[in-house]
Amino acid sequence: MTTIASLSAAELGDLYAARELSPVEVARDALARIERFEPEVNAFVVRDEPVTLAMAQAAEARWLKGEAFGPLDGVPVTIKDNLGVAGWPMRRGSALASDAPFQQDAPATARLREAGCVFLGKTTMPEYGWKGVGDSPLSGITRNPWDVSTGPGGSSSGAAVAAALNLGCIHLGTDGAGSVRIPAAFCGVFGLKPTYGRVPAWPASVMGFLAHLGPLTRTVRDSALAMNAIGQPDARDMTAFKHPPPDFTAGLDRGVRGLRIAWSPRLGGDALVDPEIAALTHAAALTFRELGATVEEVDPGIDDPIATLMTLWSAGAALALRSTDAAGRAQMDPGLVAVAEMGERIESAAYVDALLYQRNALAYQMAQFHERFDLLLTPTLPLPAFAVGRNTPEHGGYGEDWTRWTPLTYPFNITQQPAAAVPCGLTSAGLPASLQIVGAFGNDALVMQAAASFESARPFARVDAPIKSI
Repeated sequence: MTTIASLSAAELGDLYAARELSPVEVARDALARIERFEPEVNAFVVRDEPVTLAMAQAAEARWLKGEAFGPLDGVPVTIKDNLGVAGWPMRRGSALASDAPFQQDAPATARLREAGCVFLGKTTMPEYGWKGVGDSPLSGITRNPWDVSTGPGGSSSGAAVAAALNLGCIHLGTDGAGSVRIPAAFCGVFGLKPTYGRVPAWPASVMGFLAHLGPLTRTVRDSALAMNAIGQPDARDMTAFKHPPPDFTAGLDRGVRGLRIAWSPRLGGDALVDPEIAALTHAAALTFRELGATVEEVDPGIDDPIATLMTLWSAGAALALRSTDAAGRAQMDPGLVAVAEMGERIESAAYVDALLYQRNALAYQMAQFHERFDLLLTPTLPLPAFAVGRNTPEHGGYGEDWTRWTPLTYPFNITQQPAAAVPCGLTSAGLPASLQIVGAFGNDALVMQAAASFESARPFARVDAPIKSI
């Protein structure tokens, strides 16, 4: 039986056009499920039912008049709490941040509003998005719906949880070292980190050229629809693309026959890959061979760029906290404070070297690699979701540094390439595994095309309600 909770954004548009469903019905259904599930998962930091219903009523009126703005009119969406929404606070997961309404929509928010989307609320994140898990001093702990004793990953924590439970069809996230792909992987949804600049950003992230904006969705097509909207130019971001995006839905059905695809189980490094994740992602990679692509196991030949990442990451944290005194820092996530203090000790020459020369050298290596291969496949993460409230797993040799279990995501923030997390099965404990698809700079369409081909062959598993500890 088809339910509203099972419908995608693409399906909603067709049903609205046929007058078989209304945006108000969909919004009320989403709000009811948020009310039901929120005590178990804690995915939202802002909810505003009167605004949500007013937007849904306006969309319904447009569809009834035959004046819909487009295929996303009336589609429910959520916004991560580090993106501006006019009239709602933007606190970035920090209890110290002002709760005053933000005055302007961020570019991506504005494009969704112009498309007629219905805003359900703002989603949780760790403080300033500094880590890959989902707790903050502002909102507490966010939980993974596949097993509420585990975490959803971060920093787009609430966005991934909302996507997994279909609390809205499109969920805006940000990704500075994996922050779309990490929670997408743990929560079993599709998450896209587009090419840097494809989605304009404002205000600029303190993480600078590492920070990408992208959607988390239950289907690849819904992300493509989202990218058609949020990828439009915006003069407030001087680093963003100045030309409109292609229609990312146009090539989704072209398949992967004839593509040259590289499969790298560890990116040539020493990542501690869980045996079940290794098996599931390897099988997923071989699926592309069945779909007609050439698949070869080969590493791209890059060194782990952790030093480059941490130079830029810690400097960004230092910038975020530069006006926060000792009393304020005492109320913040201690890990964020430690990273900021590390950043305060970085010499300017070392920062510029990482920003310009080290980034460029890695990007050039990957550009050369993509002359041989159209796409690169890796596990998105080397492990399934682990116990909630921790920065690293209790066991597994990862230590206390969260970047040690994310070595396969952050290299592609440094190179600014498009990369997507694609669900590829469940472990014996019922937790999602995820395959990462990486494309050459600017080739977002091919990444989504390959992901859609895989989705057709291996439909993604779904979770309909939070599951208690297994």
